[in-house]
Amino acid sequence: MKDEHSLFFHYNRILQDFQDLLYDPFRQCRKEGDSSIPLGFLDLPEKKEKACSYESREERLLGLQRITEQIRRCSRCGLAEGRTMAVPGTGVLDPLVLVVGEGPGAEEDKQGLPFVGAAGQFLDKWLESIGLSRKKNVYITNIVKCRPPGNRDPRPEEAESCFPYLEQQVVYIRPKAILTVGRIAAQSLLHTSKGIGTLRESLHRWKDIPLIATYHPSAVLRDPGLKRPVWEDLKRLKAFLHG
Repeated sequence: MKDEHSLFFHYNRILQDFQDLLYDPFRQCRKEGDSSIPLGFLDLPEKKEKACSYESREERLLGLQRITEQIRRCSRCGLAEGRTMAVPGTGVLDPLVLVVGEGPGAEEDKQGLPFVGAAGQFLDKWLESIGLSRKKNVYITNIVKCRPPGNRDPRPEEAESCFPYLEQQVVYIRPKAILTVGRIAAQSLLHTSKGIGTLRESLHRWKDIPLIATYHPSAVLRDPGLKRPVWEDLKRLKAFLHG
């Protein structure tokens, strides 16, 4: 039995080292003695208590590009069957803010970019009002990377399938703060069923990153009365960034 375990361990290490050669220079983080089954060549890393640390900017950029390609090829849930394009995200490394929405809409599905429709243009105005821009100091993505049919809310199993992508994006991107827009994004990150009206009243943390929740731009377009609370949330975010 001991010999079989030893053979299994060495076999896995050989495959893991081969995978490292494929992905060099951003090698998978593993502890000595880890005999877990090796990862598939296009699979997500297993969830870990502590995320891998990539010190080099080049390593992080390559890692983010790899995750982006995985998202574009992904078929982990049924949303992949109806998409035109997956929507990994857009922005810069080391952003002041990571903006997280719930999922792509019709225009995003066509272009493969997040928040490019009417709600996205509105979001850009929000960001601009506090000195932020997706081209300079923001990264934007969603909980699910493919459009739910009819723009319905993502189902729990769909969000769960996509969630490891977001976790890995955060490892590479390293945002200073997170702004969630809409109920689904806030509830998914904070593992709560509380409404957005309650969640936006507090400063939260996710993976030790400060998180502020606010309403989704599309909700504000439907109900202009939400503009004032959104402005309060944006001012709170700006004060944190400058504080």
